[in-house]
Amino acid sequence: MNKPWNVADAKSRFSELLNQADHDSPQVIHRRDTDYVLMTGEQYRLLTGKVPDFLDYLINHGPKTDKLEPMPRQKTAMREVDL
Repeated sequence: MNKPWNVADAKSRFSELLNQADHDSPQVIHRRDTDYVLMTGEQYRLLTGKVPDFLDYLINHGPKTDKLEPMPRQKTAMREVDL
């Protein structure tokens, strides 16, 4: 495996990082005391044996809307439209 990228290099050379992940192997990005791995979707599916499901993501991990309030309707009259 290649030498880990630091975050500043990964940000400034993002295209190169993606190309290396695509052609060489998964890339490791080191931030503070944590390593993150960047790999292609195909490498991920081969590793885990599953395809991420978008609906499952939205239901379990997506944005939460339970505390949103509906916007109040405007009380102004609608404008006239000529057809």
